Amino acid sequence: MINASNIMETNVISISPDTEIPKAVKLLLDNHINGVPVVDINGEVIGILCQSDLIFQQKDIPIPPIFAILDSLFPLSSSKSLDDQFKKMAATKVEQAMVKKVTTVAPDTPLSEIASLMVEKHFHTLPVVEGTKLVGIIGKEDILNTLIP
Repeated sequence: MINASNIMETNVISISPDTEIPKAVKLLLDNHINGVPVVDINGEVIGILCQSDLIFQQKDIPIPPIFAILDSLFPLSSSKSLDDQFKKMAATKVEQAMVKKVTTVAPDTPLSEIASLMVEKHFHTLPVVEGTKLVGIIGKEDILNTLIP
């Protein structure tokens, strides 16, 4: 049975949370990768930064729907959600733009489970960890390569 350790890339490109956004963009483009794990000084995964997180910065500023009653205005969306969106759009460092709740897999995770995660959750990149330490990365191309005899 094929598992993560059979297909993962072990020479992983990663970045720190204090990396500036232009440097992160250049890293993704120069290496033709969709996402990069964000690690702390101990090599532990604390986030992931994907192209879509950076494209998010080019969105128009969302205007929340408002409901008015007796000269009072009530937003129909969470102010925390709106605040999070503004922070992500104005990010200058990776920490401000990265996804903090990272889905990871272990080296012994079966290929079928990895493929399901990628399809169902629309992931392009999955970090492989032992405990919390980054040991590899799997992209969609790694899955496709298993189809070649």
